[in-house]
Formats: sequence, structure tokens, C-alpha cells
Amino acid sequence: MITDLLILIICSLATTILGLFVFARNPSLPTNKQFALLALSLVAWTVFNYLSDHANSNVLLYTRLVFFGGIGTIYALMTFVANFPNGMAFHKNNYLRLHTALSAFLLITIFTPFFISKVTITGKTSGTITTSYLYPLFLVYFVYSLVLIGLVMWKQHVQVKTLQQRQQVLMLSTGIVLYAIFAGISNVLLPLLSDKWSSTRFGPLFALFFVGMVAYGIIRHKLFDVRLVVARVLGYAGSLIFIAVIYGFVVLGISKLVFGLRLSVGIQILLSAATGLAGVYFGRIQKEFDKITNRLFYRDAYDPQLLFNELNQVLISTYKLTPLLTKISEVIERNLKPVYVVIGVNNTSTTARKIMGTKGKYTQLSEVDSAIMHKLIPPTKRELVVVDELESKYDTLKEFLRTKNVAIVAWLSSANKQENIGYLTLGSKKSGNPYSEQDLRVIKIVVNELFVAIQNALHTEEIENFNITLQQKVNEATRKLRKANERLKELDETKDDFITMASHQLRTPLTSVKGFLSMVIEGDAGKINKTQREMLDQAFFSSQRMVYLIADLLNVSRLKTGKFIIESTKVNLGEMVEQETAQLQETAEMRSLQLSCLRPKNFPDLILDETKTRQVIMNFIDNAIYYTPRGGHIQIQLENLPTYIEFKVVDDGIGVPASEKPHLFNKFYRANNARKARPDGTGLGLYMAKKVIIAQGGAIVFESKEGKGSTFGFIFHKSKIQIPDEA
Repeated sequence: MITDLLILIICSLATTILGLFVFARNPSLPTNKQFALLALSLVAWTVFNYLSDHANSNVLLYTRLVFFGGIGTIYALMTFVANFPNGMAFHKNNYLRLHTALSAFLLITIFTPFFISKVTITGKTSGTITTSYLYPLFLVYFVYSLVLIGLVMWKQHVQVKTLQQRQQVLMLSTGIVLYAIFAGISNVLLPLLSDKWSSTRFGPLFALFFVGMVAYGIIRHKLFDVRLVVARVLGYAGSLIFIAVIYGFVVLGISKLVFGLRLSVGIQILLSAATGLAGVYFGRIQKEFDKITNRLFYRDAYDPQLLFNELNQVLISTYKLTPLLTKISEVIERNLKPVYVVIGVNNTSTTARKIMGTKGKYTQLSEVDSAIMHKLIPPTKRELVVVDELESKYDTLKEFLRTKNVAIVAWLSSANKQENIGYLTLGSKKSGNPYSEQDLRVIKIVVNELFVAIQNALHTEEIENFNITLQQKVNEATRKLRKANERLKELDETKDDFITMASHQLRTPLTSVKGFLSMVIEGDAGKINKTQREMLDQAFFSSQRMVYLIADLLNVSRLKTGKFIIESTKVNLGEMVEQETAQLQETAEMRSLQLSCLRPKNFPDLILDETKTRQVIMNFIDNAIYYTPRGGHIQIQLENLPTYIEFKVVDDGIGVPASEKPHLFNKFYRANNARKARPDGTGLGLYMAKKVIIAQGGAIVFESKEGKGSTFGFIFHKSKIQIPDEA
């Protein structure tokens, strides 16, 4: 007897404290509620076990209560493990739904003869239980619960991500498994085999395995934060103990002395514990009943704090004006319960007037109605107008508002009443009751919040509209630029067509001029003196330069149309360089320049476009002559190196400014100092030279320093220009 009572006290006290400890940490957390329910179920089962073992009467009832508490404990345990630690949805799994259905069915039928029909006492602490045909269903339910709990715990262990959570799940799993095994043996298996229930007294003792593992988790793995809940636990535990003690020692004592009521120790413990728990949960029970009675007797009742919470949630999550007005109207209607809510927002520079509200007969108050309200309500009344409280001098306004079923008009104004952005109108209450003082205070708070929210939404729309306008302007400017670009392309094509036509037209007479000059120089028209020859040579050279310029123009046009073709033939680059040097020697002498050529005596034949390459060589030498001051030096170098050939024209002329070097080979580009030295240049020579060399697989050589001279030339790798038989 003493041992059983000690087991009852230790198990009940430890489990109760642990349940309160966890629940007090965060009463709103579902997992904490489920653990507290599990602890309460364990305590009830422990008490029922003790009563069934020591009762002299009503043994059948207490035995059924033991099974009732056991099924409740199993269901509470299943609910807890399915939601710990990550809050998995208990109701979405079909296996868990089946478990809930079985639990409910067994809890309902546990007190019928179909489960346990009879209990026979054969000794002081022994007896037999006569079961009925629903008892095998309980055994199936028990095994099914053990398997399902094991599978759920394993799934939780696999799905958790952190090591600490895995340790927590493993710790709880161990406690549950130990408790389920030993409690199952003592309370299910042994009674089934021996047909006696004497072993069930030890069942509650095994609950300490579970309690102990949770306690270990609190200390070792920080399962719950101790510091946050100590004060609240003491409060709950103190309340429970105080109520239980007062009831047990005062109420039951008075009943015994005054009325002669004599109850067994078990009944006294049961009544005291039940009273204590009822006292602790009295506040919550009262709150639920208040909700029910309010719905029955106070249809207009609402919680202002819940209204403000809903309102704040809308203000935080909604920034666009239209959904903001709609959601706020719904929140007000749901709580204050008017027949309709309408919010009107005045015109702004970027937003048209908006009138939004809840769905219903009076949703659309027109702009005319709004204008009439503005006209009839004087500025001194533009804060909160309660239609039923209007004085007789406002009968016209009162009559108009009543025709629209308007009960409240609240103006959306700033604190100093200087800025008004709209209004809030509420219809009469659905219940027919007038608006209370609390309603009016709530409306004033809502109006202040609504004013700020609408201002923010208007600013947001203003920014969005500005962005849209800006994007439209950008698109329009882009369209104009695209059109202008197309026009430029057309003009460019016209220019190219003109250059091509003009170049072709100039080639014919220029060829004729060049031919006749050559005949005169050679004496076909008679003997000429030295002075005449010099003049004719200069004219012939100028015509040759004109031929090259026309060729450059034609090549530029061909590049754009894709008709630029390299016509490679067998050429001797050494002879080509010597010929071009000799042709320009006289021009260099006339400008008092020293022009020299260094080249190997024997130079191999190569595969190159002779005409275009000759034009590049001439262009480099010609530029050096024109951009080198009198008395300067120009050296032409041609080298036959092991793997490549290199051609360079080195001068000590004006050079190229560093800032203009990157642009030098662009079409029509000329450096500033070059334009001053030679105004008649076109800027096509270097551009075409680079195109010709690169098109044949070579690379341009360019070095220059302003005032010190320049080096222009090209390099060809032999593998790309050698004759195949010689490669």
C-alpha cells in the first residue's frame, strides 16, 4: 500500500511538473500544448491505476478508467511525436487519421460491456478481468500505435537538419520506446497471459523512463529553455497545489465533520487532483464559454485588440491602394458588423478618386453622393459624424445620410485637420443596435491608422505612376533614336552608293590621264627637257596617288557590302618594296628627306594580293614623307626572319599623340597634328592598310612617340604566305 502510494506521488508529481514546465515555456505553441496534454494523460492514467488496485467498490469503473487513461495517453503521445520537432501536419496523413478514428471509437466504447464486461476480485491485490469482443481491437490498436510511433519517430529523425534536433528526437525516442515496452508488458501482456492485473501497479513507474529522458534533454541537449519558464512553472504548480490542498483538507474535511461523509483515500486524491487541474484551466474554460455566450446574447461583441491586430497585419502586408481599401473594409465589417463599409479617397495629382467597400447593396456611393456629403457637412463637423446624434439644424444632412443607410461618417484627416484625403462611412449595424462609445473610440483609432496607410499607398502609387511615365518617355525617346538611326543608315547607304559611283566614274578619265602622262614622259610625243620631265613626273605621281585614293574608297564600300576580296598571287615582296621606294625617292628628295631601303638581296616569293599590298606599302612610305619635317630621315626595312617576315617604315617625324593612338586606325580618323601638317588627307589609308593586312593573316606594326617619330609596318607568319612547294 505504501509502495503503491509512493509510486503514485513520485510519478504524478514528476510528470505534472514537467508538463507544466514545458507548457509554461510558450502556451501558444502547439507542440507545448500537446506535451502538456500528454503529461496530463500520464497523471490521469497513474491515478486510475492506483484507484483500480486499491478500490473496494466500483472496481469495474476504475478498471475501465485505466484503459480510458491508457488510450488517451497513447493518442496524446502519437499526437506529440507526429508534431515534434518541426510541426508536421498531423491531420494530413492517412495512417494518423486512422489512429485518431480508432482512438475516438475506443474511448467512446470503453465504458460499455462490449469492451470489459466484468471484474472479479480474487484477493486483496489481485483479480480477473472478463473482456468482451472489442478487447482484441484494443490489442490491435496498441500494436498499431507502437509501430506507427516508431515509424513517425524514425521519419522525424531522418528529416531534421541539425545535429541538436537529431539528438532531441533520439532522446525522446529512447524514452518512449523504454516506456512503451515495459508498460506494455506490465499492463497488457502479463494481464493477457495470466488473466490477473496485479502487475499493472508497476505501469506508472515506467513512465519515469520517459520523464527522465525529457529531463535529461533539458539539461544535456537544451530541449527547452529553462530560464524562460521557471517563474511561470512555479506559478502553475503553486496554483495547482494550493487549490488541491485547500480542496482536500478544507472542503473534504468539512464534509467529513459536518455531513459525516467518508471517502476512501483514493477518491480524495482523485477529487483533489481533478479540482486542482480544473482551477488551473478555469480561465481558459471561462474564456471559451464567454465566446459562446457572447455569440448568443451579444451579437455585436468583438475584441478590439483582435481588430487592431488584423488591421495592423493588413497595413503591414498591403501597399497598393485598391486592395488596401478592400481588405480594411472587410476587417471593419467583420468586427464592428455594419451592413456595409465604404472608404472614399479624394482625387490627387496622380490618382483618380476611388470609392471602395465591402460587397453589398450600399457598396457604391457615387461621386455625387460624396460631393453632397462634403457640401452638407460643415468643416467644424468633419471629424466623426454620428447620424443619430446630429442636431435638428442638420436635418437635411441627416435625411440624406439615412436615405443611404449611413450611420457613421469619419473624415480621413491629419492630426491638425489641415489635410483631408477622404472619408470612411459605415452603415447601420446588422443587429439594429446603435454604435456604442467603445465602437466610436475604435473607429477614431482606425481612422488615424487608415489616414497614414492611405497616404503611404498614394505615395507608392505616385512613385509607380512616375516610373510608368518615365518608362513611356524612355520608350518614346528610344523609338525616336531608332528612327533617327534608321535614317542615318539610309543616308550612309546613299553616301556609300555615291562614293562607289563617283569612284567608278573617276577611274576611267584618271586612267586616261595617267596613260597619256606616261607616253609624254617616255618621249612618244617628242623630246622634253629636264624641267618638263620633273613637272610631268610630279603630275604622274599625283595621278597615281589619286588612283590609290579611289581604290581605298572602293574598298571601303566593298567592305560594307561584303564584296571585299583578297586575290592572292605569287609576288616578290622585296622587289615590290624596292619599286615603291624608288617611285617615291624623288618626292622625298624634293622635301629634303633622306629615304633609304634595307632589304635582303635574295627574298623568297610569297602568296599575297599584290595590288592591295603594294597600296599598303606606298601608303606607309607616303605618310612618312609627308609627316617628317625637312632634313629628316626615313628608313624602309624588310627582314626575312626564321619564322616570319617583317616590313617597317621608320621615320623621325611628328609622331602621334598618346591620347589619339587607340583611334588611329579607325575609318576617317586623323590625329590633330596630322590634320595641321596635311589638310588634304582622308583618314582612309591606315584604316584600309589594317584591313588588308589582317585579311591576309598578318598583323600591323605600330610604334610612335609625339615629336620623336613613328614606325608603321606589318608582319606575316611564313606558314600563312609561303608558296606550298616551298613551305
